[in-house]
Amino acid sequence: MTEIFVRDLGTTHYPEIFRKMRNYSRARDMTSNDEIWLTEHNSVFTLGQAAKMEHVLAPGLIPVVQSDRGGQVTYHGPGQITVYFLVDIKRLHISVRQLVNHIEAVMIACLANYSITARRLPGAPGVYVDNKKIGSLGLRVTRGKTYHGMSLNVDMELEPFSRINPCGLLGMEVTQVASYKLCDIEIVKNDLLREISRVFGFKLSRLDN
Repeated sequence: MTEIFVRDLGTTHYPEIFRKMRNYSRARDMTSNDEIWLTEHNSVFTLGQAAKMEHVLAPGLIPVVQSDRGGQVTYHGPGQITVYFLVDIKRLHISVRQLVNHIEAVMIACLANYSITARRLPGAPGVYVDNKKIGSLGLRVTRGKTYHGMSLNVDMELEPFSRINPCGLLGMEVTQVASYKLCDIEIVKNDLLREISRVFGFKLSRLDN
C-alpha cells in the first residue's frame, strides 16, 4: 500500500499555499514524498488557466488571483475544505483521467455518509447535488507530478458564488453539506481522508506542519 503524507494547514491565504505547492512540485525528485494538504482558505476568487475575466461579475473587495490549475473561476472561503494532491502519478501508475475520477468518487462517497446523493454531470468536472455544484476540482500536471486538487463546500457563506459564473457556467447554482445535513467540518475532513484512503488504496500518515 502506497504511503501518502497528510498535512492539515488550517486556515490559509491562497497565494501563499499556491506558491508553496508549486515550488514543492518543481523541486521534487523521485525520492520526494507524495503529500495531501488540507486547508480552508480565506476568501478569494481564483482563475484557472482557461478562465475568462467576463465570468468574474462583481468581486467587490474579495481578491482575484490568477492560478495555473485547469478550469475556470471559482471561490474559496472559510467553511470549505480544499484538498491538494501533490503526487507523482507516474510513480503511482495512474492517469490524469483516473485521478480525476478517483477525486470525484471520493467526494461522492463522502457525501453518501450524510445521506446526500451526489453525482457527476457530463462535461462539467466536479460533483453535483440536485444539479447544484457542491464539489469542484482543478489540477496542474507537470512532468507527471500533480498539484492543486478539489474543494468541497461544507458550511460556508455561499453569496460570493453569485459574484461569478462558477466554473464558467452561466446560471450554475451551488450548494453545500449544511443545506442537507448539519455536520462539523472536522468530521467531514476525517471522512474525506478515509474515503481517499479507500478509493485510492493509500496509507495516509499525518505530518506536523
